[in-house]
Amino acid sequence: MSDKPFTIHFVITGGTIDSRYDGSKDTAIPNETSIIPSFIKSLRLHHDTEFTTVCMKDSRQLVQEDLENIIRTIEESPHSKVIITHGTYTMPDTARFLKANLKNNEKTIILTASAIPINGFSPSDGPFSLGYAVAQLEHLEPGVYVAINGKVFSPEEVMKVISEARFTSIFQRS
Repeated sequence: MSDKPFTIHFVITGGTIDSRYDGSKDTAIPNETSIIPSFIKSLRLHHDTEFTTVCMKDSRQLVQEDLENIIRTIEESPHSKVIITHGTYTMPDTARFLKANLKNNEKTIILTASAIPINGFSPSDGPFSLGYAVAQLEHLEPGVYVAINGKVFSPEEVMKVISEARFTSIFQRS
């Protein structure tokens, strides 16, 4: 474990973790403004934090330009520890895209998400997902990871199992 202080750069893209329920659409829709900064600041972490909102979208609505903006944000960041909040549907795809296209591979990048919005729902898996991702930053080598459901996955192995409402490894047998 490293005692060296570092700044955590949160890159925000929307997703259910940062959504609200819209009864007229019978679904969760991304907030107009992210709640992640205020939530993280309320935790009084022992790390400095920086927040960049790339977009506020359901991950199924992300386009190539959004992915390029995520890469640009990471590459331009002076920080070596990055957490990306993302929607669950395409998080594995984004993780693989980042691993294949990032020029600077010396950063620890963790994508995380939740099945239930943080704001307005109890219980939500969002606070746990964020806390787990923050905790893993100190222990993981530089690279791209997905941290969700209390486990860290590589981009090559992670997949969403909709029928179980969780993520797993394609290499794991039932």
